[in-house]
Amino acid sequence: MKMIQNGWGMPRPYELLIAIALLVLSLPVLAQDTVISDNQVNDVAEKMYCPVCENIPLDECRTITCLEWKEEIRSQLAEGQTEAEIIDSFIARFGDNVVGTPQDPVLRALTIIAPILTVIVSLGLGIYTFTRFSQHQKLKLENEPVYVTQDTKTDDDYRKRLEEDLLARR
Repeated sequence: MKMIQNGWGMPRPYELLIAIALLVLSLPVLAQDTVISDNQVNDVAEKMYCPVCENIPLDECRTITCLEWKEEIRSQLAEGQTEAEIIDSFIARFGDNVVGTPQDPVLRALTIIAPILTVIVSLGLGIYTFTRFSQHQKLKLENEPVYVTQDTKTDDDYRKRLEEDLLARR
């Protein structure tokens, strides 16, 4: 902006007043010391899930809804809210599916305990079945009669003739 100067090389008084007014009005913008970085927003967003896409963390999603949620997280962080307060406010408005894990302690315990119990019961049944099968096979082998079909003397004669034939061919 070109200032029109009077004859002495000084700006006109109203131009000086406008410059001072603009400076005073811009002070609140300069005084903001709470600049929220993308990393701070993503630290909160990574604990939440996209409401539109299925099983995609909020920090990775690029839908319009997720971008709006990230901006809302940024404004809440600028207001001084903690991470837990922000997540609780989203849960209150949109439900438990925002965080992916139930917030109810009983349901949370069931989501942790149920798979562990399933594995333990499956292993127990597998071991029980294996030991029962091996005991059954052991009993079956013990009860079978042993049949001797050949005499050991004929077996030795056969071996002796085979070795003689092999030596003769060399």
